[in-house]
Amino acid sequence: MSTVLFDSIKAQAKVTDSVLVGFSGGKDSIVTLDLCFRYFKRVQPFFMYIVPNLSFQAHIISWYENKYQTKIICVPHFDTSTFFRYGSFCMADDTVPIISINDIYHWLRVKTGIWWIAAGERASDSIVQNAMIKHSGSIDVKRGRLYPIAYWKKKEVMQYIKYHKLKLGADSKLLNFSFKSLDGHELKMVKDNFPEDFEKIKQLYPLCEAAVRRIEHYGKE
Repeated sequence: MSTVLFDSIKAQAKVTDSVLVGFSGGKDSIVTLDLCFRYFKRVQPFFMYIVPNLSFQAHIISWYENKYQTKIICVPHFDTSTFFRYGSFCMADDTVPIISINDIYHWLRVKTGIWWIAAGERASDSIVQNAMIKHSGSIDVKRGRLYPIAYWKKKEVMQYIKYHKLKLGADSKLLNFSFKSLDGHELKMVKDNFPEDFEKIKQLYPLCEAAVRRIEHYGKE
């Protein structure tokens, strides 16, 4: 791998020695987490869940906690507030406050005393991310965000994972990305491969079976 790929995180390590890291068990977050543990003195990972304690997510969280001898902070994903307020596969509850990603970040910053947040966004991953990184670079001073793999390609991410013997989450292997929504395709993956976890999802979102049935009847959305 080209040493140029590490220029971003080397520059970021001169800005701060402490960083929060968004972790999902997906390829980009795994590489970001490993790089941060190599270059920063204090690293605090966090994980945002749609449903707490899903076995495949708990497994990958535990694996990385053991690897780095750390504790990953688990918090509800900000999207869950809209799911419950407006009734996504459940009864709507207009008493639920809408929580934004910035609210989650503020809470994490207050809890840990760490301002900078590292994330696995890559410019080559989407038009939106390319525009964002083109505007801010790999160090977004205004938002307190760091993008260690901003200029990496997918091939380079996978090479890094293989070389350092890192572990992908089971959901990432099956979906090619981490489980992160109530999309029918994602829910079907859970139902087919982790039926006990699917029952946990149904406890919070009792009508989610409808999304799976749609996929089974009409095919991939």
